[in-house]
Amino acid sequence: MDKKNLRKTGTVIEALPSTHFKVKLDQGGEILCYLAGKLRMFRIKILPGDNVSVELSPYDEKRGRIVYRGK
Repeated sequence: MDKKNLRKTGTVIEALPSTHFKVKLDQGGEILCYLAGKLRMFRIKILPGDNVSVELSPYDEKRGRIVYRGK
């Protein structure tokens, strides 16, 4: 599978424990996301209201990981 097809954009609506977030996608729907390794390593802060890019899981359409924090 091509990862670019699985990448979507959305807005963080809720911060949950252990670096999990609830994200509302621009195309509609909400998914549960976790932070990618580079965002953890460089301690990028994610707050509710931030625009993010999310890679969706090919196995579960309700889960994904945040790979980029937009402005």
